[in-house]
Order: sequence, then C-alpha cells, then structure tokens
Amino acid sequence: MTPYEAFDRDAEVNGRTVLSVVEEGMGRFSDAYRDRALAALAEAGIRDPAPDEWYPQQAWLDAFETIAADLQPHVLDRLGEQLPDVADWPDESDTVPAGLRGIDDAYRRNHRGGEVGEYRFERVDDRTGEVTCHTPYPCPFDRGLIRGVAREHAPVDSFVFIEEVGSSCRREGGDECTYAVYW
Repeated sequence: MTPYEAFDRDAEVNGRTVLSVVEEGMGRFSDAYRDRALAALAEAGIRDPAPDEWYPQQAWLDAFETIAADLQPHVLDRLGEQLPDVADWPDESDTVPAGLRGIDDAYRRNHRGGEVGEYRFERVDDRTGEVTCHTPYPCPFDRGLIRGVAREHAPVDSFVFIEEVGSSCRREGGDECTYAVYW
C-alpha cells in the first residue's frame, strides 16, 4: 500500500475538514501556502469546497500529494500537528491515552463511505503508548497528528517524543505504520 491512495473509491472527506485544514491550518503558515493548497484542491477537482458537502477522499489525497511535492513533506507534519485545533474533534479527552484513542473517533467523524482505515491506540505503560495508523495519509502527516494530540493532553512538565517502531511502513509499501509515543 502506498500513501496518497484511498482504500476505497467510495471513501469521502467532509468539506468542513477540507476548509478547516486549508483556511486555518495552511493559512497559519502563510497566505501563499493557503493559496497553494486551494490551487492543489482545484487541480484535484475540489473547487470552492463547501462545509456541508462531502468530497472524494482520493481527490483530497491527491491535493495532499501536490502540497507535499510543492511545499516539502515537513509541511504535512506541521499540518497534522495542528489538526486537533482545526477539525471536528472529540472534546472529552483529558489525558494522553484518551486523546490518542480519540484520533480514530475524530477520523471517523470526518470520513465516510467504504473502507477509510483506522487509528488504533494501545497503552504500553504509565507514560508510553503505541498508535498504529492504517490510513492512506502520508507518514509525516500522521506523525504530526499523533504528536499534536499527545502534546495537547500531556502534563505541562512532559516532553513528548514520537518514534516509528513498527515492522512495516507505508513509505516502504507496508499496510500501516506504528509509532511509540512517550510523554
């Protein structure tokens, strides 16, 4: 499996998420980044996204791929880190494990139709867990997302560290990536 390739041609992402990521997420970087993201969406067939509409996940992934190629993959890492602030997200999380478990709930709120993938959290010990990402999104985006959620819920004195630990990686054709999260 490769990143940027939807699992199911019927999978969709909601327009509210598209707009939030582009306007708020990319807009935090600069107007030029926001404009490039809007152009990438248009190139992928998503013109003038509306918050109440649903769009093909593949078109959204195509725009992600263009953004990564044009603006460098680290932008996706930083964008993932901001996602809890800009997307429809569960509010009831007050610990790192609860926040990391909530990633899958948030993902399902923002995607529908067929196989969209999943995020699985497993607690390892008091301040360590693992998140397995079985999604078509690129590794830098998922890594940033996990870091952003963990930082948001970690105690003030914590240093959040993410490390890829799985035996496979989507960058190398695997089905999923697994990240250890320390806080």
